[in-house]
Amino acid sequence: MAEETKPQAKPPAAKPPKPPALEEKPFAEFIEQNFLKELEQALKAKGIPDIKLKFTKENLPLEGNTDSCWQVKGNFLQGQRQFNLYFLEEKISGKKAFSYANNGSQPSTIESFMIDERKVTLELMILYTLQRLNGQKWLQGN
Repeated sequence: MAEETKPQAKPPAAKPPKPPALEEKPFAEFIEQNFLKELEQALKAKGIPDIKLKFTKENLPLEGNTDSCWQVKGNFLQGQRQFNLYFLEEKISGKKAFSYANNGSQPSTIESFMIDERKVTLELMILYTLQRLNGQKWLQGN
């Protein structure tokens, strides 16, 4: 009986390296390229067509405070409603706070934001921001 020749099995192809998660991007890059864009789209879908968002490093709006931090500042209804998302540490998984104000006034309260989340994702950041604005009855149909 003739020996059968078996074709040699090809080694499995190497998988291409998995791209890093969006949340692993440098902080400022993630906020500017991903969070602001997704938040704007989500707010427009909720009936806020004139939303204006900016990412800036400013002092916290507390009397006598000189500490600055990165902030996402949003306003709509021709500036009548404003909200701020404060990043007290320069990372999305760090401490965060939230404030809001009406008619150009200063925020009366700065509240902790997303304090119970072990893993912070883009989707969760959008969800929590929308929930917070919805709690103020600022979103359409509310």
